[in-house]
Amino acid sequence: QVQLVEAGGRLVQTGDSLRLSCAASGGTFSSYSVGWFRQAPGKDREFVAAITRRGGITTYTDSVKGRFTISRDTAENTVYLQMNSLKPEDTAVYYCAARSGALISTDVAAYIYWGQGTQVTVSS
Repeated sequence: QVQLVEAGGRLVQTGDSLRLSCAASGGTFSSYSVGWFRQAPGKDREFVAAITRRGGITTYTDSVKGRFTISRDTAENTVYLQMNSLKPEDTAVYYCAARSGALISTDVAAYIYWGQGTQVTVSS
């Protein structure tokens, strides 16, 4: 059983940067691939980025490519999402999620463990 806790969300201006963190406890975090998802009001939860359990492979949704970077610190059991050049359309609750095994997925249903989310608001 893995517990995930996100942190780092806040109100920022267009063009600002933020780094979200996802701290894991209660399991062997290095056994899990991790994804970041987001959900804006009235919309479905959508994939943002994912990283394999050893950090060798990452993938991003098109709208954040070149602006967001996912990384992980195995020793600290933490995954990060560095978000640069933020836009108002990035406003959402951001969730991290974990799935066992080596493969990453963009599918919400593929992830077993979820954090409680952290709010990111980008003002124009």
